[in-house]
Amino acid sequence: MTDRGVIAPTREQILDFCAREPVERVFLEDIARRGLGRFSALAGDDGRLRALCHVGANVVPSGAGCAAFADAAIRGQARMIIGEERAVDELWDAAGGRLPRPRDDRPGQPVYALREPPEPGDTGLRPARLSDLDLLVPACSAAHREEIGIDPLDRDPEGFRWRTRAQIEEGRSWVWLEDGVILFKAEASAWTPAAVQLQQVWVDPQARGNGYARRAMRDLCRLLLEQVPCVCLFVRPENDPALRLYDAIGMHRELVYRSLIF
Repeated sequence: MTDRGVIAPTREQILDFCAREPVERVFLEDIARRGLGRFSALAGDDGRLRALCHVGANVVPSGAGCAAFADAAIRGQARMIIGEERAVDELWDAAGGRLPRPRDDRPGQPVYALREPPEPGDTGLRPARLSDLDLLVPACSAAHREEIGIDPLDRDPEGFRWRTRAQIEEGRSWVWLEDGVILFKAEASAWTPAAVQLQQVWVDPQARGNGYARRAMRDLCRLLLEQVPCVCLFVRPENDPALRLYDAIGMHRELVYRSLIF
């Protein structure tokens, strides 16, 4: 097949493609390793991928030539298109005329990465337990609402509770609790041998402004960097408190994402 044709890639092709940009493509690699979702790709004559797109609840393009995935994105009816900004630009330019208008367009989202352990934060951070579920479900819902503008407990309460429980059971959720108050919590949205991507970093509003997030992020990054070479995340460019937090613990901006939320 020519390098202009869209193909169904093999797992080996996907992992090779993701290994070239392990931070940008951490979510794509995580999904492939789990055997989830549907992938489309563009390959060169040597069989190596030059572009890849995952279609699931979200559409996630990567690489050069992502306009080729317009039909797949349209059929997918995803809630979000998200990924490296140029890849999303290419896909949206090709597909936007046949998709609903997004309710939010977020270009310029910095992607942060950290490879050296920061100083200890000396917190009570620990992996979440199932006994924390009743506290974490509303906290995760609040974090999602603040980030995306939608309360998942209104849209799909049973599914959201199941997903929160699954994150705990998979060891992808961490919390710092004192007297029943969440001083910090975060989850891993993707985990590969090369990187962990964090999401939904959140502090209970009544506990904000005391430096808890900065201390706990340092401890969480130290914990994860014992297991993987890199911790990464992305953030809205107008979220000044978050930007200050990630800059303060020594994270570096490595690339830019764009999100289209429907």
